[in-house]
Formats: sequence, C-alpha cells, structure tokens
Amino acid sequence: MRYFLDTEFNGYGGELISLALVPEYGDQEYYAVLPISAEPHGWVQRNVLPYLASVPPGFVSEELPRTAVARQVAHYLAADSDPVIVADWPEDIAHFCNLLVTGPGDIAPVGSLKFEFISSPGFSTAENSRVPHNALHDARALRDFVLAAEA
Repeated sequence: MRYFLDTEFNGYGGELISLALVPEYGDQEYYAVLPISAEPHGWVQRNVLPYLASVPPGFVSEELPRTAVARQVAHYLAADSDPVIVADWPEDIAHFCNLLVTGPGDIAPVGSLKFEFISSPGFSTAENSRVPHNALHDARALRDFVLAAEA
C-alpha cells in the first residue's frame, strides 16, 4: 500500500520537527512531533510551531524522542509487506530515511521500503491543506490530490 508522507523541519537543512504518514486506504494515520534542539527558524516559528497540535483527538502531539518515533514508524509499517512511501518534496524522503537511522550501524526494523517521488507542478500541499504546514493535514492533502489525479 502507498503511504503519503509529509514532514515539517526547521528551515532548509534543519532538523525534523514533525512527520505524518497517511495510508492510501483506511484511516490508520501516523503523526509524530519531535523535540527541536536548535532555535526555530523565524518562518518555522510563525508558520509551523503554532499548528503542531492541530490534529484530531487521539493523535499524540507532544514531543517524542527521535528513537521512539523511529520505532513507532517501524511498528506502524510492520503489517504491510510492500509499503511505498510517497512524497512530493525530496527533503521529506531524506528526513524520513534519516529518522530510521537510530545509531551507528543501527536502523529501525522497517524491512524493505519503496519510495515514490511525485513531481506536482502547480500543486501545493500547504495551499490545499485544512491546516497548512501541519504534516498530518498536508499529507492528507497530498493523498487527496494524487488519488483525484488518478481517478
């Protein structure tokens, strides 16, 4: 199954702040917020941080350690024998992959993964999201855009 990915991060090249995976089918979505160790970039402070908790009830929006998020992602994907991670921004894939590295020579037990980068000129997840720059809402917007384009 495909999982639509979105991340928020602390400016260009900055650390991962939040991550969401939204499945192609069903409602078993994943969302996590990570602690920020560096001073938040001004744009991030204004446009991302105020919306981290803008998720439906039942989603954990408090910060979790990086290794805990990596383990949760592995657990979330464990039931799928052929997961495909879909993103429309290459840095989202880079942050996702970097998250999975939990230490020197260690990786979260995700098994095999495939990645699909979708070039979507003219489409903006933020402009089509219910809560712009919230990873969960942006991932939902990406899923809706891709599924509508395929229909």
